[in-house]
Amino acid sequence: MQQKRLILTALFTALIIVGSYIRFPLPPVPFTLQTLFVLLAGFLGGSRMALFSILIYLLLGFIGLPVYSGGGGIAYILGPTGGFLIGLIPASFVSGLGGNYPHKSEHPSRYILRCTLSGVAATLLIYLFGVSWLKVSRSLPWKATLQAGMLPFVVGDAVKLAVAIHLARSFHPRVERFLDATLA
Repeated sequence: MQQKRLILTALFTALIIVGSYIRFPLPPVPFTLQTLFVLLAGFLGGSRMALFSILIYLLLGFIGLPVYSGGGGIAYILGPTGGFLIGLIPASFVSGLGGNYPHKSEHPSRYILRCTLSGVAATLLIYLFGVSWLKVSRSLPWKATLQAGMLPFVVGDAVKLAVAIHLARSFHPRVERFLDATLA
């Protein structure tokens, strides 16, 4: 079981990296798909697996590997997008609260509700950390900070949440079967 969890953690880390490269440049913060995969890691793997996936991702970038949307290194953590990156830590844990419990006998609408609530909370945490750090790092007034670091992303983040919930519903039975099956 532990080997399978490691495999899934590595897979989620890889998906987060790929998601950070699928980007649409909006200054000063690009729109990426990395948060979609952070939410999905939480919904499918639970808090612990999602948290480890994001910590591995951040560590890889911190040591200089180009895994962030613009590259790698400590400069990205200290730059204007650093708060969004750090916000992925609590967001991964919170999104996992929607996926931490066994769901085999649970009604699908209850699972969707849990994922929706934990996904909204996770997204708000990313905004809290990201927008706050953007304000500090760029010395912007709150109005300008919200206009640059949050408002352009709200609709896209709502769509990413809906897609993550749909994917989680589709893949959850497969992930459960994978974790329940014995390794050959």
